[in-house]
Order: sequence, then C-alpha cells, then structure tokens
Amino acid sequence: MSDTFEIFLSGTPGLEQVLRDEALEHGFAGAQAVPGGVQFEGGWVDVWRANLCLRGPTRVLARIGGFPVFHLAQLDKRARKFDWAAVLPKGAPLRVEVTCKRSKIYHDRAAKQRIETALKESFGATLGGEDALQLRARIEDNFCTFSLDTSGESLHKRGHKSAVGKAPMRETLAAMFLRQCGYTGTEPVLDPMCGSGTFVIEAAEIALGLAPGRSRSFAFEQFPGFDPAVWAALKASAQGRATDLRFFGSDRDAGAVTMATANAKRAGVDAIASFADHAVSDLNRPGGPPGLVIVNPPYGGRIGNKKLLYAIHGTLGQVLKERFSGWRAAIVTNEADLAHATGLPFLKPGPPIPHGGLKVKLYQTAPLP
Repeated sequence: MSDTFEIFLSGTPGLEQVLRDEALEHGFAGAQAVPGGVQFEGGWVDVWRANLCLRGPTRVLARIGGFPVFHLAQLDKRARKFDWAAVLPKGAPLRVEVTCKRSKIYHDRAAKQRIETALKESFGATLGGEDALQLRARIEDNFCTFSLDTSGESLHKRGHKSAVGKAPMRETLAAMFLRQCGYTGTEPVLDPMCGSGTFVIEAAEIALGLAPGRSRSFAFEQFPGFDPAVWAALKASAQGRATDLRFFGSDRDAGAVTMATANAKRAGVDAIASFADHAVSDLNRPGGPPGLVIVNPPYGGRIGNKKLLYAIHGTLGQVLKERFSGWRAAIVTNEADLAHATGLPFLKPGPPIPHGGLKVKLYQTAPLP
C-alpha cells in the first residue's frame, strides 16, 4: 500500500458541504464533497487526526486498494493475492461487508463469501465477533475497492456520554447544525429544550478547543504501522484553551437536566455549561454577549398531540422575540408549519436531513430585532 491513499469521511446525507468545510478548516487539503461524505488524499497520520479532531463524520474509511473484477473466480484469485498483511493485524477478528453496483458481479452475498474464504485461506483471518474490524468491499462498474473502517464505534460516540434522552440528537449531527448556524466557539449557546445536553456540550467543547475523539479508542489502534508515540503527540497537540463564555441548557424534565449535568461533567465542560429545570415560558436571557439559541423541540413521531406542539412552538417564539434581542435562533424540525408557529423571521431552511427515521430541516434567523 502506498504512503498516501484515499480517505473517505462518511457523513450525514445533505450535509456533505458542511463536512467538507470542516475538513478544509482542519487542514485536510483537497477535501471534496461527494454523495454520502467527503474524500481526500492522505496518509495514516491523517486518518488518526481525522478521527481525533473532526466533529462531523460518522466514520473515517481508509481506501486500502482494489482491482478490476468481472467474475467471482477472478475476485477469489485477486483477493488471495492482495497484501492483507500490510494493512490488517494478524489474528484480529474481521467482519466483511460487500455492496455491488452496476457490475457483472451483482450478488453481494456470493462476493462476500469469496472474499471471506480468500481471507481465511490466504491470510488466516478469523471472521466475526462483536469487536471485529470492518472491511468493506465495494464492487462498482466492475472495480472492487477495499476500505477499512478505521473508527470502530460510530464517531458520534465521543466516549463521555452515558445518558441519553428519548429522541437524542447525535453529537455528529448537532456539530454540523451548529456549524450551519455559523457557530465557531466565540459566542454563548443556549438550548431551552436540552434533553441530554448535546447541543450545549458540543458548543462548549468547541469553545474550549477540545478534540471530540479525546476520550475514546479507535479501530486503527490495532492496525499494523500504528505508532503510539505519534498518536500520543497528536492528542497532546489537540489540548484545549480557556474561554470566558458560558453555555446554558434547560428542560422541564428534571431527569433530563440531571442527565445533561452528568454528561457535561464527564465531558469536562461543567465549569462553563449549566442546566436548569424549568419550562420554556420561564426562560430568561442570560447575562453576557448575545449568541445562539438552538433547539431540537418535539415534533413528528416524537409526540402525538399536535395542538400541544403548536402551543409550545408559539411560546418559544414569543419568549425569544421578547427577551432575546440580538441573539440568533435555530430550530430543527420535520414540519415547516411548526417552525412558522414560532412567528420567528426564519431565513431559507437548510436541506432535508435524515434523523430518527424522519427528514428534518434547520430553520435559523438573523440576529433578532
């Protein structure tokens, strides 16, 4: 395998451009948005750094090689000749996933069986197991590309949140919505329906310059060529900074406030993030500079009573208009009518984004008058 190869950041469909902007900002030159994510050329240190520092991707895949293939016997033969020892740890359990598209080999399961047999017989691989490394084979236009999932667990699992609410916003998606709002860590953020605290904690981490992957392990730590000393230096260079900003969450569910408080403590942001138990109608503007109010209120499949939903959104809009002059507001919802029920002057909404089996959009305002 060459020193540089294609690296693919798997992301949320609809937010590829936002993810590309984050990758470019972190110095991943040549990053391009493609359907389902972002790709660029790099080496293993770039893979490690992407897993450590980027907030938006769900996984980081390393394209480790490939070959043209037109029938199953050819796939078997070429898979046996592939230099697995250069990229896979000997004896580590593997899980193989195969997709076929516009190719003479069109049967995913037959292709998977051939690759698994080749791995077992030519490399002595063990297949299956809960902690198995994931090898992906994509056979498209008669070309087989192998990719390694370098992340392991999905990257939304930052490693310091044990408690989540009923309809949690994944950290990766929350980070991309914050970025869509132009949030860079230089203003306060408030979430008046905070649930387990995801928006508030992500915003506080960004302000403190804390790397999202600082508290967890990754699949690449098992790969040949992994250098613990270089990895330790990368983590050390991603240490945070101080901030005078404060971050606020509230919820009328006392259990959610308890969860969010505990999650903020585990994330190391409890000194600047605080959570209170009260209804939206009791929300008051905090002291300090104006910032961003961002909220993922109940909608769609999350709650049944539509009249109640319209009332909640109406109250939220009223409170923000009366008490949050100079602040920007952002709402995530799957129904335009609910967004408009706030009476807030929204700009054109963002693209539809899959979330919890629904398609949601981000509605945001300019600074409120």
